[in-house]
Amino acid sequence: MAMNSYHSYKDAVRRFYEKRMEMPDVLDPEEHFPNYRKFVDQWEAMRDEVIEAKIAAAPRLETVVPGQRRVATADGVEWRMMVVRGYGIDLQSNMDRLPTLTRLVKECPEVKSATVSFLGPHKHIPVHTGPFPGVLRFHLGLDVPKMPDGSPAAVLTINGVDYSFSDGEYLLWDDTVPHEAVNHSDRPRTALLLDIWRPGMPPSVERLSKVIYGAINLRMRFRGPGYVD
Repeated sequence: MAMNSYHSYKDAVRRFYEKRMEMPDVLDPEEHFPNYRKFVDQWEAMRDEVIEAKIAAAPRLETVVPGQRRVATADGVEWRMMVVRGYGIDLQSNMDRLPTLTRLVKECPEVKSATVSFLGPHKHIPVHTGPFPGVLRFHLGLDVPKMPDGSPAAVLTINGVDYSFSDGEYLLWDDTVPHEAVNHSDRPRTALLLDIWRPGMPPSVERLSKVIYGAINLRMRFRGPGYVD
């Protein structure tokens, strides 16, 4: 019952946004996140620091966000997250491990969350939706395995459209639409995920976004930094 209420709430919030603004699935980062270039230019440095930090040091997603246990554990393959910032709450231990990412996040106040995501070999994340349209998701490949033909082995499917990322490639998109991901390879896929404050919201939408963001931030202060359920 509680889960049904939560999904009804997410649907109602998205309808509120949709009635007041355009909400394409994929957006131009030059227009909506100009600072994206700072992260793209430093992808190799971030990758090297992530490798040094070691995947095993990152907790499995279901321990960071218990409410996402169904999505995270659907196929029994691990999905790990190293959270640097979660809705404005910084995790200093991970900041110390990833100094390049930390510096960039601190330079860009529109970045509300920053996480390194590790998909285990042959991991499939089933279709799901993000919780909050007030932020956009920036996805940057850091260490993406390849198929025998040289194509990226990891695929992100957004509203039925497939997107593949090689190292240093990126996408800005709205994660409140249905999406799923799969890693077809025998080794982990590593990517940087940023949540960016959505620019250009009408005043009524901006006010609601600030209320929701404030509530999530307060919750994180009590539960620890991570993604919301």
